[in-house]
Amino acid sequence: MQPIRTLIVDDEPAAREGMRHLLAADPEIVISGECADGRTAAAAIRAGAPDLVFLDVQMPELDGFDVLREVDLEQAPALVFVTAYDQYALRAFEVHAIDYLLKPFTDERFRESLDRAKRQVRQGRMGELSGKLAALLEHYGPDSGPRRSRPRYLDRLLVKASGTVTLLRAAEIDWIDAEGDYVRIHVGKSWHLLRETMKNLESQLDPARFVRIHRSTIVNLEKVKELQPFFRGEYVVVLHGGTTLKLSRGYRENLERRLGRTI
Repeated sequence: MQPIRTLIVDDEPAAREGMRHLLAADPEIVISGECADGRTAAAAIRAGAPDLVFLDVQMPELDGFDVLREVDLEQAPALVFVTAYDQYALRAFEVHAIDYLLKPFTDERFRESLDRAKRQVRQGRMGELSGKLAALLEHYGPDSGPRRSRPRYLDRLLVKASGTVTLLRAAEIDWIDAEGDYVRIHVGKSWHLLRETMKNLESQLDPARFVRIHRSTIVNLEKVKELQPFFRGEYVVVLHGGTTLKLSRGYRENLERRLGRTI
C-alpha cells in the first residue's frame, strides 16, 4: 500500500511539533514537509503534490483559503483545516474539507480526523473534492460579495473546560483580563479561561465594541456605565454590573479615539 504523503502547515512551532509526533506514529503516513506560513505552504503544495494537508487557517501573508487559491485545484490534496477560531468551521465544511480540528484538540480527536482523511485519500475522491473546492473559492473570491460581507471579527468564542464546550457570544462579554498563558473572559457573574494571548484575541475582536484599557484588560464598551477620575490622569472604568477596572494612562488615548472625544 502506497504511503500517504502528508504536509503540515501551521505558524505555531508547538502545533507543528504536536502534529508531527502524532503523524509519525501512523505507519501509513509519510511526512513530506512542514510550513510555517501560507506562501511557503502554497509553494510546497505545488511542488510536492502531497496527498493530505493539515492546513492552519490563520497564518502570515496568506490564510488557509488564500493558500488554496494559489495552487492547482485539479491536484488539490485532501484537506483538514486546523484553527483556533470556530468562525472558520462552517467555511471549512463549505469547502468540503474532510474535517477541521479546533485548537486545542486531543490526541484522540486528531487520530479520528486522520482516519477520516486516510479513507478519503484511499477512495481516490480527489476529483470530486477539487470541483467543489473550485466552485466554493470562486464564490468566496477576493472581489465577490460574500467574501466582502462576511464578518471580519469573531462573533462568538468557543471555550473548552473539563470536556465541556461553552459557546460565548462576543456581545455578551463584559471584560477580559490576562491570566498567565490564558485570558479570563468575564460574562455576567461567571468567567471562562481560554488559552490565548491578549494581543491575538484583541486582533480578533471588533474594535468598535472592544477596547484595550490596560496592558492586561480589554473591555466591551457597551458594558461601560461611566468613567471616574482616579489619580494622575488615570481613570476607573465602571461597568453596568458594578465592576470597576483601571484605565491606565498609556491606554487613555486609545479609549479616547474609540469614543471620539477627549476625556
